[in-house]
Amino acid sequence: MATKKTTTKSDRKSRPRKAGTKATKAKAPKKAAKKASTKAPKKAATKATKRAATKASDSGAKAKKTGSAAIAAAIIADENAPAKVAEQAELLLDSRSTTATKAARVIGEIVGEKPELLVTHVEKFARSLTSANKRVIQAGADALPAIAKLAPARVAKHLDTLKAAFDDTTLDGKDGLVRTFANLCTASVAYQKRLEPVLAKALEIADGKTLLRWSQVVLPALKGEPHARARAVVEDRLDRIPRSTAQQIATTLNFKLRVRYR
Repeated sequence: MATKKTTTKSDRKSRPRKAGTKATKAKAPKKAAKKASTKAPKKAATKATKRAATKASDSGAKAKKTGSAAIAAAIIADENAPAKVAEQAELLLDSRSTTATKAARVIGEIVGEKPELLVTHVEKFARSLTSANKRVIQAGADALPAIAKLAPARVAKHLDTLKAAFDDTTLDGKDGLVRTFANLCTASVAYQKRLEPVLAKALEIADGKTLLRWSQVVLPALKGEPHARARAVVEDRLDRIPRSTAQQIATTLNFKLRVRYR
C-alpha cells in the first residue's frame, strides 16, 4: 500500500501539465495585446470627441447672445430696423426708470454694432445727458461721439443744446461731450471757434486722471491757435495735479516738467 501511494505522488510530480493550462497561459499575452490595441484608439477617439465638443460649445457660447445684446441683434437684423431703433430712442427718455434703463442698454449695444442706425436721434441723445438715470446718460455719452464721426453736421445742429448740457451732466456725460466735440473739430476746423471755450473749460476743471485722458483727446483734434491755447491750459494745470499724472501728460506733450517737480 505504501509503495502504491509513493508511486502515485511521484507520478503526479512527473506528469506533464494539461494542455488546457498552456493554452490558457498562451492566451494571456494575446488578451493583453488585444486590450492595448483597443484602448489606444478609444482614448484617442475620446480626446478628439472632447476637443470637438469643447470647440462647439465655445463657438456656440460666442454666437449666442442674451438680454440687451440679443434684442439689439434682432433689431439690427430686422428689415424695419430704423423704426425699431426710433422706438428704443423714445423709450430712452421714458419716465419709468426700468424702461429707460433697458432701452439705454439696447442703445449701448447698437452703438458698438451699427451706430449708423442712430444718426437721426441726436436730439434725444442730447436730452439724455441731463437725465437723472446714470445708465441713460451713459447711452447718450456713447452714442454722440460715434454719430459725430459718422455725421458731424447732424450733431452740429444741436451744438447749443450740447454745450448747455455740459455744466448740468455727470462726469460720464461730460466725457461723452468732450469726445463728441473733439470728433467734430477733427471733422472740420470750422467747429473749433464754437467749441474752443467749452473744451478749454473742460481741461480747466478736470482732475488729474481726467485731464490726462481729455488732453489726449482734445489736443490732437485742435489746430493752430486753438491748439496752442488748449495746450497752455493743460501745461498750467500740471502744478495742481499729482506728479505721476503730470509726468504722463508731459511725456505725451513732449516737454519737460518744471524744476519743482524734480
